[in-house]
Amino acid sequence: MKKYSPKKTKSPFGDRRAKHNRPAGSASVLPGQDGPMRLNKYIAHCGICSRRQAAEYVKNGNVTVNGKKELNPGYLVQPADQVAFKGSPVKLEERKVYLLLNKPKNTITTSSDEKGRKTVLDLIGNSVKERIFPVGRLDRMTTGLLLLTNDGDLAKKLSHPGHKVSKFYHVTLNKKLTKKHLEQIQQGIQLDDGPAPVVSVGYMQGKRDEIGIELHIGRNRIVRRIFKHLGYTVVKLDRTWYAGLSKKDIPRGKYRHLTQQEIIMLKHFKN
Repeated sequence: MKKYSPKKTKSPFGDRRAKHNRPAGSASVLPGQDGPMRLNKYIAHCGICSRRQAAEYVKNGNVTVNGKKELNPGYLVQPADQVAFKGSPVKLEERKVYLLLNKPKNTITTSSDEKGRKTVLDLIGNSVKERIFPVGRLDRMTTGLLLLTNDGDLAKKLSHPGHKVSKFYHVTLNKKLTKKHLEQIQQGIQLDDGPAPVVSVGYMQGKRDEIGIELHIGRNRIVRRIFKHLGYTVVKLDRTWYAGLSKKDIPRGKYRHLTQQEIIMLKHFKN
């Protein structure tokens, strides 16, 4: 059997679009669960969130096992255990779902919002019966690519900084970016919460108030804070490329299922 070797992609400053093949829909693999499973992994496989976030939910007392609050993410869930998240029973998802959404502005990247604001899951509606969640986060006014899935293992992989998943953003500023500041960003600037290294940065089509920037890091509002540090305001922020996936042919506010090839590419992702 030949070993799968994902093809390399070009820079987002050129053509870095993922090839669209036959839609896989919810092409999926059932997490073969024949024995005990760690509680945080179980919650992730129920389509609630990533494993890392699931561990926090457990520690914060949001999960019960057989009617009792369980605070240990490492608790081994037995096949007969009854698990509930925030009072609602949960069970392992039988199939994996992978959606690529072109997020519009004024939309919250959460499963629900206490203030009643529109969320990315509102855009999906009832078209997907599985419980999916967004991988990573885009702030309310940022548009562009967002992956939603119930695959907790893949979400953990893509969210972990050690895997250096690339994201490319098209930034529109309130004024022209000087060449000096462009070079400073490329060299890496120091923010209050640490250094902000970038993979590449440059003017978009020669326009000095429109910048293309590629990063591996994914700290909160990192792109906006990089430019704010140098005295600029981000007027528009659009993520056009994520982990080898392009928003080509996905209208704003719409989504599509990943192809089987794209799913394999993500699972074998190496930067």
